[in-house]
Amino acid sequence: MPQTNADLYERRTKAVAKGVSNLGPVFVERAEGAAIIDVEGREFIDFAGGIGVVNVGHCNEKVVNAIQEQSKKLLHSCFHIAMYEGYVALAEKLIELSPGDFEKRAALFNSGAEAVENAVKISRCATGKPGVVVFENGFHGRTLLTMTMTSKVKPYKFSFGPYAPEVYRMPSAYCYRCPLGKEYPSCECACADKLEDFFISHAAAENIACLVAEPVIGEGGFITPPPEYFPKLQKICNEHGILFTADEVQTGMGRTGTMFAMEHWGVTPDLCTVAKSMGGGMPISGVVGRADIMDAPHVGGLGGTYGGNPVSCAASLAAIDALQNDGLLDRAKSLGEELRGHFEALQKKYPIIGDIRGKGPMLALELVEDPETRTPAAAKAKALTSFCLDQGLILLSCGNYGNVIRTLMPLVITDEQLDRGLSILDEGFAAVCA
Repeated sequence: MPQTNADLYERRTKAVAKGVSNLGPVFVERAEGAAIIDVEGREFIDFAGGIGVVNVGHCNEKVVNAIQEQSKKLLHSCFHIAMYEGYVALAEKLIELSPGDFEKRAALFNSGAEAVENAVKISRCATGKPGVVVFENGFHGRTLLTMTMTSKVKPYKFSFGPYAPEVYRMPSAYCYRCPLGKEYPSCECACADKLEDFFISHAAAENIACLVAEPVIGEGGFITPPPEYFPKLQKICNEHGILFTADEVQTGMGRTGTMFAMEHWGVTPDLCTVAKSMGGGMPISGVVGRADIMDAPHVGGLGGTYGGNPVSCAASLAAIDALQNDGLLDRAKSLGEELRGHFEALQKKYPIIGDIRGKGPMLALELVEDPETRTPAAAKAKALTSFCLDQGLILLSCGNYGNVIRTLMPLVITDEQLDRGLSILDEGFAAVCA
């Protein structure tokens, strides 16, 4: 007898640890493109994309075929024990696609957090310095080091301390809620210049190995810096011998309309971390960057049993092929333009939308109780995502206050699915603003 969502949720409650969260009581039976079908046959339009993992769509045909073919030949040997071409081919592809025309190297891992943690290890080894600079609102993972680097305390860090040492946090370029009390553009991007003061009041530049920044801050609210921001930061880092690392775990692989989001700012990071949509749904991540930096760790200093798994490598190469050759980057650009236009129209109807920000189709709406006071409307954001789920639209909130609505739909979403999803979102705003 087919099981219902309620049946499975009852089993889940008894078997799965309470600390594992869920958006709602929905169990997926299958998914395709931008649609998710639950065990009761109900279809949902997916604006979450597995939290930015399926830019090429659920069960992309190229990815599925690559997985099937590879799984017939080799599931695992551990690259450290018996090498295989897929690992090398994927490293070559990351070198080809990542910003910069200098000599590069790449290494593969399993998750975004693992990639970030290894980027820090590599930076420390290359510079001989321990310190790491990160930003308010940033999210980098849930391991001890990346949890420390992550800004938000609840739910990610609460009760899990003590934290890793030598991690320093500075204000982010949150123009809508400027931590310096200034307005852009008259501020002249003072938040970036603040890094020089930071070296005086928080941590000496001589002690800092790397600065790690998300091009668009993901979990922290899709905070998007102005054009001058990253060029200023990189210039300061270069002057002090600090490695500039782009955490492209969520922003990379076409999510913002370019393969790597840092391309929007015209800067070339020393290191980039990649994961999520890199695998087309399979777990894989990597670090790619300057050869002299990447080659700094001793032989055996980087690795892991499953890093660069053969099946995940095959899936990743297929996902990248889809991004490059199936028009998905162009689709991302047009999708971003369409979404922004629709959101601007929604903002005129609903003053609760205080800010629209992001790059390409990686967009966010910050909800506020009052446009003048900008008081975060967290409860209404929660009510909106709940309403949308009930109506067949999977939608996520984010931000330190939980008052930001974000879009991470697969780039293969059809016009019909997009229109229906946006219609549900409009209905949701009407309901929560009534």
